[in-house]
Amino acid sequence: MAVFRVKSVEQSIRDTEAPEHRLRKDLSALDLTVFGVGVIVGTGIFVLTGRVAKETAGPAVALSFVVAAVVCGLAALCYAEFASAVPVAGSAYTFSFATLGEFPAWIIGWDLILEMMLGAAVVAVGWSGYLTSLLESLGLRLPAALAGEDPVFNLPAALVVLALTAVLVAGVKLSSRLNLVVVAIKVTVILLVIVAGLFFVEAANYTPFIPPPASTPAVEGLSAPLIQVVFGITPVAFGVVGVFSAAAIVFFAYIGFDVVATAAEETRDPQRDLPIGIIASLGICTALYVAVSVVVVGMQPYRELSEAAPLADAFKAVGQTWAASLISIGALAGLTTVVMILMLGQSRVMFAMCRDNLLPRGLARVHPRYGTPYRITILLGVIVAVLAGLVPLAEIAELVNIGTLFAFVVVSLAVVILRRTRPDLPRSFRTPLVPLVPILSVLSCVYLMLNLPVETWIRFLAWMVLGVLLYFSYGYHHSVLARRPRG
Repeated sequence: MAVFRVKSVEQSIRDTEAPEHRLRKDLSALDLTVFGVGVIVGTGIFVLTGRVAKETAGPAVALSFVVAAVVCGLAALCYAEFASAVPVAGSAYTFSFATLGEFPAWIIGWDLILEMMLGAAVVAVGWSGYLTSLLESLGLRLPAALAGEDPVFNLPAALVVLALTAVLVAGVKLSSRLNLVVVAIKVTVILLVIVAGLFFVEAANYTPFIPPPASTPAVEGLSAPLIQVVFGITPVAFGVVGVFSAAAIVFFAYIGFDVVATAAEETRDPQRDLPIGIIASLGICTALYVAVSVVVVGMQPYRELSEAAPLADAFKAVGQTWAASLISIGALAGLTTVVMILMLGQSRVMFAMCRDNLLPRGLARVHPRYGTPYRITILLGVIVAVLAGLVPLAEIAELVNIGTLFAFVVVSLAVVILRRTRPDLPRSFRTPLVPLVPILSVLSCVYLMLNLPVETWIRFLAWMVLGVLLYFSYGYHHSVLARRPRG
C-alpha cells in the first residue's frame, strides 16, 4: 500500500546533502551529552518530585524514578543503534520512515510535534513563575495582568520563548555554548541540594517507605489509571501499584534523551558521538534524580511536600532560606534550557517532515549564513510564544508522556524490523540482545502508558485523529515519495 511506502536509509542520507537543506555539523559528543542533561534536568526534578511523592508514591518516589529510568534505558539502547545507523534529523520520525513506512512515520512526527510544542510552552510558563517569584523576593512586582497566577497574557513566558528562538536561529553551536553555561549552573545547584540536604534528613520521614494503598481524589474519575479501570480495580494511590503509577508520571522527567537524536545531522561524528550523548545524559540524570528524591523526602514528611517548588520549600521548612533562593535560580536556569532544547528538537522533526513534503517543503529552507532551518524555527517560536502567553499552567505532563512512550514503542519495534530488512547496514553501535531488549522496551513502555489517566488517552487519540485527517488531505498527495521511485 502507498501509505506504507518506505524511504530508504540511503535516500534519507542523500537528502541531507541538498545545498538548500544542508545543516551545519558543529556538535561533539560532549555537546550532545550536555544537550541531553540540559533538557532532561528541568521540570521533572524541580516540580514533579513533590507532586508524585505527595499524591501517588510516598517516599518510594525514588523507586519510581528507577523504574522510569529502566524503561528509558531500554529505549535508549534502541535509539542509539538507530541514531548511529541513520544519522539524519527527525529522530523517531526518520527511523520509522526507514522501516515501517510513510504513514506510521507521519503519525510519529505528528506525535513528537505535540510532545515538544506543548512541553516547551508549559515549561516556559513555569519559567515565568520562578522569575516572578525571584523578582518579588528582590522587591520587584510585575503587573498581575502580565505575570503571576492568572495573567491575561503571560509576557515573561512569551518573551523567553522569542529570545531562545533568536538563539536557535543564530546557530546550533551558539545554542550549545549557552546550554553548557546554564547546565553547569543547574547541576551545581542540584549537587548543593543533595549535599546540604543530607544534614537535614530525618529517618522517620522514610517510614513507611511504601505507604499502604488508598483511594484518593488524585485517582478518581477520568484521573484514574487506565489499567485499573480496564481490569475493574478500584483506583488507588500508594502501595506497589502507586510506585508504577508514579513512574508513568515522573517519566516526564526523563524526556530529552530522544531529543539528542534529532541533532544527528549537526553532529561531526554521529556514528560515535550519538550513542555516547544519548546513554551518558540518561545515566547522569538518573543518578541525580534518585539522589535528590531520596534527600527531599527525607527532609520533610511526604504529605507536607510542596507541589509547586518541592526542593526550595523543603529547605524553607528547615529554615534554610538561602538555599531556597539558590534553588530558585537553579530552577530558572534549568527551565531555560528545557524550553530551548525542546524547541530545537521540535524544529528538527518538523524540518525532516517538510523536507519530505509531508508539510510544505518551502519551510525546510536552511539559512545561508547560520546553517539552521530558520523559517521553521521562527514559525514554531511564534506559535509556542503565543501558547505560552495564553495557556495556563495545566497538568500536561501526562499528555507529553504518552506521546513519548508511543514513540519509544515504535522505535523499539523498528530496530528489530531494520535488523531483518537491512542486515547489511553499517551499525557502529548495536543494541544488545536483540530481539529481547526491544521486546522488553515495548512491554515496559506499554505498561507505563496503561498507568496513565483515562483523560490523557482521550486527548491523545483526539490529536492523532486530527493528524490522520491532515495526512490524507495534504501529506499523502504531496509526499516526495509519491513523485519519485523508491531507493
